Amino acid sequence: MGFFDRLNREYTGLRSVLRALKMTTPIGRNPGRVFPHVIEELAERFGDREALVSALEKLTYRELNERANRYARWALAQGLKKGDVVCLLMPNRPEYLAVWVGLTRVGAVVSMLNTNLTGAALSYCIAIVEPKQIIVDAALLAQFRTADLARANGAKVWLHGKVEADWPSISEAVSRFDGGALLESERVSLSIEDRALFVYTSGTTGMPKAANINHYRIMAISHGFSGAMHTRADDRMYICLPMYHTAGGVLAPGAVLLAGGTAVIREKFSAREFWDDIVRFDCTMFQYIGELCRYLVMAPPCEAEKKHRLRLCCGNGLRPDIWKTFQERFRIPRIIEFYAATEGNVALFNFDGTAGAVGRIPWYMAKRFPTAIVQVDVDTVEPMRGPDGRLVLAPPNEPGELISKILNDPSKPANRFEGYADPEATKQKIVRDAFEKGDAWFRTGDLMRQDELGYFYFMDRLGDTFRWKGENVSTTEVAEAINTFPSVKDTTVYGVHVQGNEGRAGMAAIVTEANPDLAKLREHIVRSLPEYARPLFIRIRGALELTGTFKQRKVDLMREGFDPAASSDEIYFSDPATKSFVRVDDTLQKRLSSGAVRL
Repeated sequence: MGFFDRLNREYTGLRSVLRALKMTTPIGRNPGRVFPHVIEELAERFGDREALVSALEKLTYRELNERANRYARWALAQGLKKGDVVCLLMPNRPEYLAVWVGLTRVGAVVSMLNTNLTGAALSYCIAIVEPKQIIVDAALLAQFRTADLARANGAKVWLHGKVEADWPSISEAVSRFDGGALLESERVSLSIEDRALFVYTSGTTGMPKAANINHYRIMAISHGFSGAMHTRADDRMYICLPMYHTAGGVLAPGAVLLAGGTAVIREKFSAREFWDDIVRFDCTMFQYIGELCRYLVMAPPCEAEKKHRLRLCCGNGLRPDIWKTFQERFRIPRIIEFYAATEGNVALFNFDGTAGAVGRIPWYMAKRFPTAIVQVDVDTVEPMRGPDGRLVLAPPNEPGELISKILNDPSKPANRFEGYADPEATKQKIVRDAFEKGDAWFRTGDLMRQDELGYFYFMDRLGDTFRWKGENVSTTEVAEAINTFPSVKDTTVYGVHVQGNEGRAGMAAIVTEANPDLAKLREHIVRSLPEYARPLFIRIRGALELTGTFKQRKVDLMREGFDPAASSDEIYFSDPATKSFVRVDDTLQKRLSSGAVRL
């Protein structure tokens, strides 16, 4: 990279940082002004301008505020007090924002339930936050019935929409309340320190965790990204990510509404209809997650993909192997990649479009946002300590866990860690006495590397990385290598235990367009990866199980291992003797499981 290229990138980043700081700095100076108050202000400014739009309904700024007031008065009529929890199980729609804005306006805390959960997982997510009320959309009633409501401790259930059921209609109840401005006697004193939402982690390897989201974090997310994207009144943000997560439910709508723009909401992502929607609703921006981009790249070309007037997209997880193809094929002028954890205190931004990087912290911001990459033992999943008992920094370009310093300073709310509903889960995410006695750092659980220019690159989830042949294997890197094989549509990689061998052997579950040429696939793997990183097992699947935010679920795949009786999938073993993939049958499985095969 030449000097002038670096200078131009530095200037681009500086402008974006300054805009974000301009939007977020006043938050701490006015602690009594929270996002529900901001919606009131926006309603006064923008009135009948479109705020939230979907294929079935729309709300102007005035209507959004009035709907929120009705929900606020409903909450008061139910006797909800500041800090009481209301669970919300509702698909993407404009009403979703009105619900949580209205309830948090009078101090209630909204638990944003994952709409894909059923049974035990759904029961757990409800019980852990101890709700007083539960709002369920009629479209999700069948899956809600799979939950063990006895664990909800008597929470009252309300149904949204027309449906015949055992519970009252919140749609009818809310419609009876006035949408006018709340009276002084109805208002609750709120601060940016107060809890507003529970947002759940994806639960890729276990039960989801309910992350505490206070009003400060909502303000910082919405205002920070509004500044970073330089949102304007003529912007139209396309949102097809689930609104039960911060990206779809807070960041994307909040950032565009602050400028007087419009949030265009689709219930679920569809690769086939994505570009038609972008053109139909005249969108100028969209919010992405990396796998969404991969699905778009894999989709056949369509006429609409080149007829849009997009000026940027913003998101996280766009992988290096498709970055250039994605941007060039769809003619996207600017990509703003970022890294942030819902509950964490670290945020990285890639404002200049460096392909593959999740961001960097400029030298002039380093003291404000102290972060480090430390060496970690991937077997114990614990940071490594040196002879002095302190954590060991990873050298440049060497992978390690990204951590960020926790500062419980009222003047620096961005550096705090609010934790989870479960105190034990909170404890596990903090490492203490890291670099000096008494300090505390938030553990992201993500392996990163940082190059000489300061750019951070995501490597893998710490729990996904495994050791084999004395080397750390990054599942993400292995998956990216396999995904470049022509007939492979998607891949997830994980480690499995093979009796008599230390560590875990690599296994890749792949989805292909047709029956893959296994000989050529093996040649491709050998050519693309070092020996220790090459999967010893290949599992051919029709589809991969994903969370609502397109993260791959591996827990069942890891449990089933290479046992052909555990599923109807074809499983192949990379036989070192024949240098070919051979089908795993009961006989081979027993030999591998008994330790008869040394690898």
